[in-house]
Amino acid sequence: MIVGALGLVIGFIQAPSTVDEVKEMMAAEAHHGNSHGAEEVEAKAEHGMMTDTAKRGGEHAEAGHDQEHLEHTLHQLQNKPWAATYVAAFFFFMISLGVLAFYAVQYAAQAGWSPVLFRVMEAITAYLVPGGIIVFVILVISTLHLNHLFIWMDPEVVAHDEIIQNKTGFLNVPFFLIRAAVYLGGWFVFRHFLIKNSRRLDENGDLAFYKKNFKLAAGFLVFFIVTESLMSWDWIMSLDPHWFSTLFGWYVFASMFVSGITVIAMVSIYLKSRGYLPFVNDSHIHDLAKFMFGISIFWTYLWFSQFMLIWYSNIPEEVVYFISRIENYPLLFFGMVALNFIFPVLMLMNSDYKRVNWFVILTGIVILCGHYLDVFVMIMPSTVGESWFIGLPEISAILLFGGLFAFVVFNALTKAPLLVKGNPFLKESEHYHY
Repeated sequence: MIVGALGLVIGFIQAPSTVDEVKEMMAAEAHHGNSHGAEEVEAKAEHGMMTDTAKRGGEHAEAGHDQEHLEHTLHQLQNKPWAATYVAAFFFFMISLGVLAFYAVQYAAQAGWSPVLFRVMEAITAYLVPGGIIVFVILVISTLHLNHLFIWMDPEVVAHDEIIQNKTGFLNVPFFLIRAAVYLGGWFVFRHFLIKNSRRLDENGDLAFYKKNFKLAAGFLVFFIVTESLMSWDWIMSLDPHWFSTLFGWYVFASMFVSGITVIAMVSIYLKSRGYLPFVNDSHIHDLAKFMFGISIFWTYLWFSQFMLIWYSNIPEEVVYFISRIENYPLLFFGMVALNFIFPVLMLMNSDYKRVNWFVILTGIVILCGHYLDVFVMIMPSTVGESWFIGLPEISAILLFGGLFAFVVFNALTKAPLLVKGNPFLKESEHYHY
């Protein structure tokens, strides 16, 4: 975690602060024959052939000026450590939020197989509060114009962009922050009372607390499905303010849901291997692996539906989203589909493999890598354009937030017995076999 923090600091320090520094970097890249074609980029800049409009999907700025191109490149390179931080912060936060949704589903469905896993789920959701606060701080920093992640927050851009002007009733800083506070506040409150009632159920075995959690879970799921969609529009889709997709909220949900379930399986298997979860058997792991398999297919269905419909209709303001990713991020764009669909399907299709713990761990690692790249591809093209590579800021951000996530989760596991008490389905869960 400390190494990640130091790496991020270095990444921020190394980011250029002036246009002259950008010129020097481009000249150095051209001199060393940079694989991204820096010579061609510099030549185009000199002749005014590359503009802010071409890079950011048609923004209404006067084309053909070297200074505009250099300033745009400066913004992209300055965005790089911020975007790397945002990707990692959101990724680990969404895991915790996905687990909270899965935990609520277990209560609302009155599931009999899962109560022995409740403490693991509760511990993972403990990251929701610090993770959510970190994301909110990044959003506030963006509204203060300390970075250029959300271009609709720039008054100069809005003044020359009719499309964004028509969206200012929704995309404006005060309303944006109010919505973010409502999302996070609601999730925090629901999580607090779900955990509180779970602990009280442990203490006195009064089923009234279980019934309260049943009602809370049902209410949370209604609140969640609305706020999660709005959150995905605000925090990710608005990075491309010209583009929209009606499937995007479900797409982000599928990513966070399968990532959360994967982490539940991995933490459970680890604790079981250390002798802390003797009541968790291969049937529980098998069920978690089935969810990993099924939601991976659901994610792929949403990815293909969104991609196919937009690509086939070929409407310029819609298809530009995929063009920028296919042209500048082809390996990551198609590679994460293989990691998130082909690999899990091949690994977990066989029912017997779902009971092999090391096999589930291996598949889980691949799934988490794939969904990190999914978040990366959703955010980076909109914030750094073609000025991307996975370097020090990206790796450092993963180490920082991954370390913080692990610390919070495993610390939370020490705060309560690992087996819940008083749950009416506990015996069924302990003897769950098939």
